Amino acid sequence: MNKVPKIRFHVRRGDEVVVIAGSAKGRRGKITRVLTKRQAVVLEATDERANEQDERRRLVKPVLHAQRKSQQNPQGGLLWLEGPIHISNVMKAEEYTRRQESESTQP
Repeated sequence: MNKVPKIRFHVRRGDEVVVIAGSAKGRRGKITRVLTKRQAVVLEATDERANEQDERRRLVKPVLHAQRKSQQNPQGGLLWLEGPIHISNVMKAEEYTRRQESESTQP
């Protein structure tokens, strides 16, 4: 049997994080899922921009998902869902604010 080594990450589910790189840079969110095989996390948007009506803008990293026809949804359709962000592109919010404060105090 091939044993997959357990990988430890600097963040875990429920942590408040800030995206530090990529198209969603600067956005804040709470981790809802950790994808260990992909080394990625999925965030729940808690940003001030989340209050807008546009569903796509509310999401941290939107991904379009096609929904199959079913009894609940006979027409099928398209959904905007949260996409995964690589673990190296997020930082804990407390650490991020601490670094921002220390950079602003330096001459």
